[in-house]
Amino acid sequence: MLIKKTYGIDLGSSTIKVYSFLRNKTYLEKNMIASKGRKIIAVGNEAYDMFEKSPTDITVTSPMTFGMIANLELQEIVLYSMIRKIDHILGFGATMYFTVPLDMTAVEKRAYFHVANGHWLKKNRVFMVEAPIADAIAMGVNLEDPEGNMIVNIGAQSTEVSIITGGKIIISRKIPLGGRQMNESVCSEIRKRYNLQIGTRTAKRLKMVMGRLSDPKKEVRKVVGIDSVSGLPREEVISAYVVNAGIMNCVNEIGAQMKVFLERIPPQISYHIAKEGIFLTGGSTRIPHIDTYLASYTGYSFNLSDLYETSAVKGLEKIIHDRELRKWAQPITQRKL
Repeated sequence: MLIKKTYGIDLGSSTIKVYSFLRNKTYLEKNMIASKGRKIIAVGNEAYDMFEKSPTDITVTSPMTFGMIANLELQEIVLYSMIRKIDHILGFGATMYFTVPLDMTAVEKRAYFHVANGHWLKKNRVFMVEAPIADAIAMGVNLEDPEGNMIVNIGAQSTEVSIITGGKIIISRKIPLGGRQMNESVCSEIRKRYNLQIGTRTAKRLKMVMGRLSDPKKEVRKVVGIDSVSGLPREEVISAYVVNAGIMNCVNEIGAQMKVFLERIPPQISYHIAKEGIFLTGGSTRIPHIDTYLASYTGYSFNLSDLYETSAVKGLEKIIHDRELRKWAQPITQRKL
């Protein structure tokens, strides 16, 4: 029987998502931390507010890199801080369900155990659910379907493409392209065409406001950046065409990698995927018409989820509430190497 202190946790490269069984609610916060040497200045959304604005002696980083835990101690601090905000408890004796990437080593699995059982969080039971499985459960995909389904999650730093057949992930690939690379590509296009340097936060706002892909609009926005020649602040009017060009550089590469992936799978599975459509989710799918654009690029239809970045944690919520779905959760224990 589940105890009340149960959490479903998705440690994203951009946003950490936590479902609280006690509150029956999902909470989102930026997975960032600001530090000055060994001193923690800010965590979560407060740290993100300092991103690209802080002085040189303050570092603002994410403890996750390409969907993997890069810094155990900092990730535990972010998670502990969030749990304290949600339930005002110390984080002892809880049950935690984590979404995890595929093909992890024993050391990488142990990292999730240590995040939940380190210095601030202790005596917690840890279960892992493979991220494509959690996405599929959230989107209502039949995991036992013997003909196969394709799940694509375009996240903040990477895109995960997986085929699920008969309750197993038979093939999967991680593409190191996501929302952050799109932001950097927009920065690059603006620097190339306007001789103007802007931050990735500004590029992200332009991407979400002006990015249209299959339905480009003739619109412009004023932005302030640093002139590449003089080094002085300058205001410039940016065209939606330039923003879309930056986004398309990454989306085209994702589409090309997906086509290569589809060529590797058996034809009977490929036929079923073409008939049912590819299931698309992830925070970066908020860009309008991205499903239509990828459909025209790959020749396959897409089923776009309206859960976006919360699909994995929504899948964990269903697993926590449904005993039959808990077979997809595997325990992680402390082991000696």
